[in-house]
Amino acid sequence: MRIGELSQRSGASVRSLRHYEQHGLLVADRGANGYRHFPESAVEAVARIQALLGAGLSVATIRRVLPCTLDATPRIVPCAELSATLRRELARLDRQAAQLEHARGMISAMLTA
Repeated sequence: MRIGELSQRSGASVRSLRHYEQHGLLVADRGANGYRHFPESAVEAVARIQALLGAGLSVATIRRVLPCTLDATPRIVPCAELSATLRRELARLDRQAAQLEHARGMISAMLTA
């Protein structure tokens, strides 16, 4: 299917699909006319990519995790490095949450002072 059809079927913008392809998350064949042609499986792949983005993962992390996902839940199957990668992501999110909590506390203190 061409990129416009994939966009309609997946709900992702054409721009997003190009971005996913540029970063190696989606693979398309090119016709003689230069048009992208995506396999039927790309619809489900886009759903998985969007679910992982929604979980706050970076494109680089998604590139490592995507082969281990089963569906857009995203459910995963054990594969090399997956646990370590996800543990690093959890640690990063914990650090961000702590920083936000600290900033929130400071602002709250300013309001009550």
